[in-house]
Amino acid sequence: MTIDFQKERNGLVPAIIQDARTKNVLMLGYMNEEAFKKTQETKKVTFFSRSKQRLWTKGEESGNFLQLVDIKVDCDNDSLLVLANPKGPTCHTGTATCWGESNAQTFGFLSELEHIIDSRKANQEDENSYVASLFRKGINKIAQKVGEEAVETVIEAKDTNEELFLNESADLLFHLLILLKAKGFALGDVVKVLESRHE
Repeated sequence: MTIDFQKERNGLVPAIIQDARTKNVLMLGYMNEEAFKKTQETKKVTFFSRSKQRLWTKGEESGNFLQLVDIKVDCDNDSLLVLANPKGPTCHTGTATCWGESNAQTFGFLSELEHIIDSRKANQEDENSYVASLFRKGINKIAQKVGEEAVETVIEAKDTNEELFLNESADLLFHLLILLKAKGFALGDVVKVLESRHE
């Protein structure tokens, strides 16, 4: 890994800190060559503090360390992407990120879909909502729909029509998300189980 510490900023390069699990950006700091080496040696993310004019290991006072997972250098060799596991809040104000945002794991559009399902569950009186109608009918009907969609997905998997297979797969995943919500769970709970099996 070649890093150009002399390109600018008095031997400092920006280091973007990203949560290795959630992929959320946690903070921005600066590293000189000494801070970079100490980070690699200790596996605790260390910066050069411009205000203190010395090396500063994140968490050295609060205990909220950033445990190093990996470091990547950009295409110009003058900035770093540091993947880390945070031990507690990252920001000195006590928030999870230095932008005051949550560090919750999200799954793109599937997370948006979960929010919509939550909304329909909370408004079951909506006569125009298919999802609300399933929640009104109860867990047995929701579970039955998952079973039906699973069978239809298996049938299409044995055929050669890719569009039908993908559509049935989408239906299965959609109804599984509804079933998870009906049971009081979310996609993230399933992901945690898969992660625990992977460890």
